Amino acid sequence: MTRDTRTPRTTRRVARTAVAAAATLALAGCAAPLPEPAPEPAGAVPPPAVSVDQTQRVLASLGDVLTHADATKDPAGLPDRLVGPALATRTAEYVWANATGGARQPTALPLDEQALVVPETATWPRTQLVVSEQPDDLQAPRVLVLQQASPREPYKLWGWARLLQGVQMPPTAAPEEGSPELPADAEGLVVPPAEVGARYADVLTNGDASEHAPTFALDSFRAAVEKARADTTAALQDAATLAETYVAADAPVVTLGTVDGGALVVTEMTTTSTVSVTSAGGTIAIEPFYAALAGTTSAGTSFSRVFTDVLVVYVPPADSGAQAQVLAAEHTVTSASAQ
Repeated sequence: MTRDTRTPRTTRRVARTAVAAAATLALAGCAAPLPEPAPEPAGAVPPPAVSVDQTQRVLASLGDVLTHADATKDPAGLPDRLVGPALATRTAEYVWANATGGARQPTALPLDEQALVVPETATWPRTQLVVSEQPDDLQAPRVLVLQQASPREPYKLWGWARLLQGVQMPPTAAPEEGSPELPADAEGLVVPPAEVGARYADVLTNGDASEHAPTFALDSFRAAVEKARADTTAALQDAATLAETYVAADAPVVTLGTVDGGALVVTEMTTTSTVSVTSAGGTIAIEPFYAALAGTTSAGTSFSRVFTDVLVVYVPPADSGAQAQVLAAEHTVTSASAQ
């Protein structure tokens, strides 16, 4: 997965032109036709929203903010360059680091790009993807989601996700050309972009019994979620019960076309995991990190954790016969409550 593997979409760069037929209009009694304005030229394909050099400057500025905030574990400066799931996740990671005496450090976010997926658009918000180099700790590369809300706003880190084991990013247009930004109701895909999150959430909820399970290839994120759920249920035995819900955002944050006619869909999901006490007089001891979020060290009725999830999903063309594939995911507790 290097820059060399990207296939430029040269056929899409042909300028679109239109020729209008001229109509001859004449005033009664006049031989000469009235002059007509020349037709406006048809709009060309929008340029890429940002250049490679601009992206590198954005990443450098993001790195400065993260370096300072990570050193102090103080989230006060994060909104300068973080927003959405990224801001919620990094803030929670500082709580975790402080609650564990530094034993749990924030996620490593390499800011050297391995590949860029830049939107081809003339509107805002603008969202691009950066596939990072592998971190020094040999964890998986990250997919960084950068978003510019308006022309005068700086690009900010909206979220990040870890590339899953064994996946390969589909070929996308060279960043100098830009990838088409598709609408949420785009046709011709295995799953409409607007429904990717909700259908995958149903698969997480119902497993193979979900009507949408055949649409999605098996992935390590789903396997990890199902294993954690089973392990927790087994550990609780008869003392408590576990209930989990998975709720996708109403629409993806961005959908970018791939060279093969498919799409990369980036969406957010909220996972709520609740343990409820069933034994008389039972209590739930809450670990320091979760206690810092919940404001208490024990619960007599129930304890809930809320995970902020970022998903990057490849959706192939409808006529390909292929399944949708989760390429990258992040699953982090960002809040907790106890009763």
